[in-house]
Amino acid sequence: MLTRIPSMILNVKSRVFLLFAVFGLIMLNPNETLALQQETAGVDYKEYSGEVKEESSNKSLVFATLTVEGTNISTITNTEGNFLLKVPKEHINKNLVVSFLGYKTKIIPISSLGREGNEISLKVSATQLSEVNINAPKDALALVKETLKNRGENYFEDPTLMTAFYRETIKRRRKNVSLAEAVVNVYKTPYSIGRDDAVELYKARKSTDYSKLDTVALKLQGGPYNTLYVDLMKYPQYIFAEEDFTNYKFTFDRSTRTNDRLIYVIKFDQYETILEPLYQGELYIDVENKILTGAIFSLNITDRNLAAQLFVRKKPAKVDVWPTEVAYRVDYREKDGKWFYGYSSVFMEFKVDWADKWFNSQYSMTAEMAITDWEKVTKAERPKYRQRIRESIILSDEASGFSDPNFWGEYNIIEPEKSIESAIRKIQRQLRRDERNSD
Repeated sequence: MLTRIPSMILNVKSRVFLLFAVFGLIMLNPNETLALQQETAGVDYKEYSGEVKEESSNKSLVFATLTVEGTNISTITNTEGNFLLKVPKEHINKNLVVSFLGYKTKIIPISSLGREGNEISLKVSATQLSEVNINAPKDALALVKETLKNRGENYFEDPTLMTAFYRETIKRRRKNVSLAEAVVNVYKTPYSIGRDDAVELYKARKSTDYSKLDTVALKLQGGPYNTLYVDLMKYPQYIFAEEDFTNYKFTFDRSTRTNDRLIYVIKFDQYETILEPLYQGELYIDVENKILTGAIFSLNITDRNLAAQLFVRKKPAKVDVWPTEVAYRVDYREKDGKWFYGYSSVFMEFKVDWADKWFNSQYSMTAEMAITDWEKVTKAERPKYRQRIRESIILSDEASGFSDPNFWGEYNIIEPEKSIESAIRKIQRQLRRDERNSD
């Protein structure tokens, strides 16, 4: 979802990640409907849902990965720890592999799962302090540089066509205002080359509750590219270009384990003398193999006006809009000794201040994308330019509306949060009423 910043928009270096927020006055079309042609297909899969928890505390584990063993089929838990997984019938006799950073991986026969209400508990993976002390690298910056240098060896070497589920939500305070979802094809080029990835839109749907928008329509520009460009190993230049390393302080924080791998957590933050807004966060590195397994980071917002220039492309003249928080996450997965991009998310929070109103409004945007399947392809299978979506896409303008669950067929999605699920049911009920009234 991150798009590069056009030079004509901003007078800053193009390495900064970008989500463009477009604020405009609402123009309602009374003839606009949420009708979408329903698609039905033969059900060649089984669906399983449940929750992943920590065994000792019973707390939900957010963004745990679930993979069908021996395949590229996977999904991820949502922010409430819930999951939904669709498994083709030819794979239901295989195992489900459940993993989470800092926990022991669990392998479960899919045949032992029920259709709903599955509770999967993971145990914390303890770290031996003596092992950490003996093998600890001495220089955090050197470890980061070596990890980036080895990306061509440790990550996918072949062109890969990935199926991904993408969702973006907009809230006004805690109320859902807009929801857009899509199944996209992502053509990932090898990590060893600098060629950009391409995205093709396969299916999309959306809903918008204009009554909650407070006469301002907030849209997200960039769509799936905003999450795609959070792939730090593919696009390190947006944060860690060679000339940027001197702007950051890198320190060892702690260590943990996942899949019997020793993972070091490296904190980074810009030096206080650097005035340009850069990033701070944590890098999770497999210290033995020099592999980035995940990262969580955020933009340092110290100047409200500069932050507004970075992220707000269009707004009404009498409205001040600025971001108060911009945060990112990326997770990688491994198969057959090679790592690949698996999940990323972006969160943004905005303040909207009207010149003629006493109170301001608060909006938040969340965009996330999860790889649910992939296969190696040839260079010739790269989508043509006319098939790709533009980096300037506004997904909510491209999608039509919500249909019944069969719309998504056998494609895996990220299980909706309860608030989103409620919003979807509300839209579906309205659609049914509209259909009855039109008969």
